[in-house]
Parts: sequence; structure tokens; C-alpha cells
Amino acid sequence: MISERACSCPYCGEPIDLLIDASVDTQQYVEDCQVCCRPIVVDASFDGEQLFVNLKTENE
Repeated sequence: MISERACSCPYCGEPIDLLIDASVDTQQYVEDCQVCCRPIVVDASFDGEQLFVNLKTENE
């Protein structure tokens, strides 16, 4: 189950769209910003009903 989530880059603040696999309960991965190309650490978790997404810079 793929879910699209609109977020903001923690570096440049621009809006970005992420595709997150909600069939995985908890995951962390790195995805480059579509605008500034800097690496964003994506923490995502799915509790069966709601998808939670937290973005942070590589150094946080």
C-alpha cells in the first residue's frame, strides 16, 4: 500500500511529495529533496489506521 504525502523540505522549506510504503509498520530511509537535492532522513510509521511522517536533516 503506497501512500502519497505532501511535506516540506527541512533544508529549503519547499513543498515536496513523498511516496511511502504504508505496508511497513516502521521505516527510516534517506531521500534527496526534489528541489535542493539535499539528503532528507524520512522516519515513517503506520499504526494500522494513520501514517506518521517525520523529516529531518542528515545532521539531526
